[in-house]
Amino acid sequence: MEQKRKFKSIDEYIATFPKNEQLILEQIKIAIKDAAPQAQETISYQMPAFKQNGILVWFAAHKNHIGFYPRVSAIEAFKDKLAHYKVSKGTIQFPLDQPIPFDLIKDMVRFRVKENLAKT
Repeated sequence: MEQKRKFKSIDEYIATFPKNEQLILEQIKIAIKDAAPQAQETISYQMPAFKQNGILVWFAAHKNHIGFYPRVSAIEAFKDKLAHYKVSKGTIQFPLDQPIPFDLIKDMVRFRVKENLAKT
């Protein structure tokens, strides 16, 4: 059985993908940092994540989409804007063959920053 790789950083995770996906993942990372400049990069559940007063969001590359995991509360808050994406309980799928909605990602990250701040 193949051993799952243990990533130490988001950059290490991104480097394992084809160049076109690396570019998208890098742009998502930048969008998250823009929206949450105080957030810290981390790896959680072997996925890139950002934390500030707790985990804000996770993201991951899959075969045909980018999985974005902003918690159920953010998906609920932005459900109208997410109507044409595949969404499940805590996951949004952004298809790789469509433009990634970076502004929407930033809005959800800002929402999560406020939400985590309210908890402290």
